[in-house]
Amino acid sequence: MDLGLKNRVALISGAAGGIGLATARLLAEEGVRLVLTDLDQNALNGAAKGLAGEPLLIAADMTQQAEVDQLVQQAETRFGQVDIVIHTAGVTGAKGDPLALADEDYEQAWSTDFFSAVRIARATVPAMRKRGWGRLVCITSENAVQPYWEEAVYNVAKAALGAFIKNLSYKEAAYGVLCNTVAPAFIETGMTDGMMKKRAEEEGVSFEDAVKSFLKEERPGIVQQRRGQPEEVAAAIALLVSERASFINGSNLRVDGGSVQAVQN
Repeated sequence: MDLGLKNRVALISGAAGGIGLATARLLAEEGVRLVLTDLDQNALNGAAKGLAGEPLLIAADMTQQAEVDQLVQQAETRFGQVDIVIHTAGVTGAKGDPLALADEDYEQAWSTDFFSAVRIARATVPAMRKRGWGRLVCITSENAVQPYWEEAVYNVAKAALGAFIKNLSYKEAAYGVLCNTVAPAFIETGMTDGMMKKRAEEEGVSFEDAVKSFLKEERPGIVQQRRGQPEEVAAAIALLVSERASFINGSNLRVDGGSVQAVQN
């Protein structure tokens, strides 16, 4: 299927690994010109080896509006414009009793998981609007609609992100800019690797056994009994940013293996 993306310019955050890198690889195959960003320039350089089309690689801190603005300016200088924004950067943040967590814990997740999306939208959507075409996709989580008690800082930031993108979608579609979210669950990334390593240590079991017990005890809705792959999420993102998704707007596409056990998003 031709996604109609050849020569479009996509800016992908969190691109040094996981979902961001998998999406970059898929879009590169579609002829998309890439601007990839993450915090660590060396990690970004290593991750991008072998990608087609000589992507522009820029380290940037998405919690700083000035750095986000500079990133977009560099992208526009190189490619002339940014047509697509795929915002995957995020952190799990602190965990524990929601009332015992410090203000700083909530603020860190808020700045990284929620407000970074506001910053990148500010820097890119107005120009898309003027050109009459654009795509904005942000990564939320199953936690936005199925929160887990010890992950309050992550839950509230991702729920806010979903609401923000829905807000944008109401008006921007009139200008040809479609805004959506993708909500993964338990994908095989560095984030869940860290979760499972900690679980394995706490329970005195192997990494593989930690994954199995987590699926059985904490994610019974994933009847396939495995972690999702970044490429499976990337495929959903690629659809949403393509011409094939021209009537999908303000949606939250779950790529969670059935983890969310509710009918509504």
